[in-house]
Amino acid sequence: MTERKPPGISFETWADRQIREADERGAFADLRGKGKPLPNLDKPYDDLWWVKEKMARENLSFLPPTLVLRKEAEDALAAVEKAPSERTVREILAEVNDKIREAIRRPPPGPPLNLAPFDIDEAVRAWRERRDREQAAES
Repeated sequence: MTERKPPGISFETWADRQIREADERGAFADLRGKGKPLPNLDKPYDDLWWVKEKMARENLSFLPPTLVLRKEAEDALAAVEKAPSERTVREILAEVNDKIREAIRRPPPGPPLNLAPFDIDEAVRAWRERRDREQAAES
């Protein structure tokens, strides 16, 4: 749509003609959501709807660093539950412990961290016990 509006034609008429011609050429034929109702029409209007959709689409979040680290620590504990070996448990917890120690040393902005490094030996002991119970239950 690089051509200019000709003089003597109202803008609305000219724009409608541009849209109609593009539709006839098939320019809108393969648009995502064609023929479907607009999403979120029943929700209140939000000025930042497009930012939120893009962040959701790209799996991004805008959280303070301390909350991101809390979530990462929570995810690490969940990963420890499913870890296949003691070595993996130690690697997962050592990585998150390094980040926790750094955040304690130099507190990032945001709410308080309220985390302490994990006791890796205790976590490995609990992992072994859980694995032994699961193996005993399978036998």
